[in-house]
Amino acid sequence: MAAPERKGGRGGLLRWLDERLPARRLWRKHFSDYRVPRNLNGWYLFGSLATLVLFNQLLSGLWLTMRYTPTAEDAFDSVAAIMRDVDYGWLIRHLHSTGASALFVVLYLHMFRGLLYGSYRAPRELVWVFGMMLYLLMIAEAFTGYLLPWGQMSYWGAEVVISLFSTIPWVGGELAQWIRGDHVVSGVTLHRFFALHVVGLPIVIAGLVVLHLVALREVGSGNPDGVERVADKQGKPLDGIPFHPYYTLKDLVGVAVFLGIFCTVVFYFPQGGGYLLEPANTQPADPLHTPTHIRPAWYVTPFYAILRGVTFELFGLDARFWGATIMALAIAVLFVVPWLDRSPVRSMRFKGWPSRVMLGVSTGSFVALGVLGSLPATDLRPAWAQLATLVYFASFALMPIYTRYERCLPLPGGAR
Repeated sequence: MAAPERKGGRGGLLRWLDERLPARRLWRKHFSDYRVPRNLNGWYLFGSLATLVLFNQLLSGLWLTMRYTPTAEDAFDSVAAIMRDVDYGWLIRHLHSTGASALFVVLYLHMFRGLLYGSYRAPRELVWVFGMMLYLLMIAEAFTGYLLPWGQMSYWGAEVVISLFSTIPWVGGELAQWIRGDHVVSGVTLHRFFALHVVGLPIVIAGLVVLHLVALREVGSGNPDGVERVADKQGKPLDGIPFHPYYTLKDLVGVAVFLGIFCTVVFYFPQGGGYLLEPANTQPADPLHTPTHIRPAWYVTPFYAILRGVTFELFGLDARFWGATIMALAIAVLFVVPWLDRSPVRSMRFKGWPSRVMLGVSTGSFVALGVLGSLPATDLRPAWAQLATLVYFASFALMPIYTRYERCLPLPGGAR
């Protein structure tokens, strides 16, 4: 039998590569032939921005690990050396610290868009659940990274958070000691958190990002109207347009605007008023000196306010246990939002005034908790935190009622 004819040139090389690695088929499936709604607006940009910032975190974090020493004796000095002695070390660290805050900004806006347009409704429940799992892991990743500078606030913030596990009945003390690896936060804790921050959690986060995107591609992107698109026999939406080049070019404009804001903060406002780089971390960790006001990073201050606002004891369990429990429930309730919303429509464009008011109330209470958690505790602030916590939970507890009975606007063309 004659040997197959060899076809040279660029086309032959691409065919040879495509037979062994389906790069072009993947490009067509997920970009050039992937159909998205025509009416996507700027709110849908934040998912792409989250991927961009996550990539920045991975690259800048990888570079920082080359100069960082994860020991109690040298961690603080190695960070100082990166800032002072390494060429452009200050820039890489500011990219990483600012990137952490930027990541949570786009995540919160991305979650708000999902609540605004009902992106959690069927058939996209799994997309939402994977996204919430990513949010929870991002908090864990940020917490493990918060200890690594080994400054005063890093040390005592880790001590406070880890001590919450000791409130769990029967196994809490052993669990907290297992997390620390010691009776108190020490060099062993630092080394464990470094391993989790650099290796363990990023692997799990990368896997969840893939699952999140696969689940999204399977059911397709929603749209601001919350109306399911009509598809042909092959399952392609008849009213959709290719993701590339239309939305890739549109996203590039948004990315350029975002990078302009991001670089302005990195170069001119890297400390962020103490919210991006904690001023107390300019001092090395001292286990014998407790800071006057222990404050976590801004993106978890709402949950810190909930924890601090619980002052009662119940069933023989102290306030720390109930504070940690309610704080955990504040995150857990977000996972079940797809099953709490009973409205016949998805998007806030067609929902009634109760849904619009309650979305504003829940968002406002969360922001208020964030502000209260960043301020020192006074006589009145725990009471305000209790009120904001009650409003936050009430907005979700009442969701099955007001979404079922509210008067909604009719969908265009009788769509569902």
